[in-house]
Amino acid sequence: MIDLRTVDDLTRKLSDSLPPGLSAAKKEAEAGFQAILSSAFEKMNLVTREEFDAQCTVLARTREKLEALEKRLESPESDGLD
Repeated sequence: MIDLRTVDDLTRKLSDSLPPGLSAAKKEAEAGFQAILSSAFEKMNLVTREEFDAQCTVLARTREKLEALEKRLESPESDGLD
């Protein structure tokens, strides 16, 4: 899930980009931006960078173990037919 601080930052940037004539509606626009962004990010089922990096580490370890097992299966002494 995406960090709420990220949604808040995006909301603030969007509301700051509104033309000066709409500054009175800034709070209302921020609330709308917040709801839209939160909903969109939730539907995307995003993960944080930390979660992504952790899964990359797990995947790398799994690949190493798989390669080691494949080598053991391919080596002639692993079948006991010396």
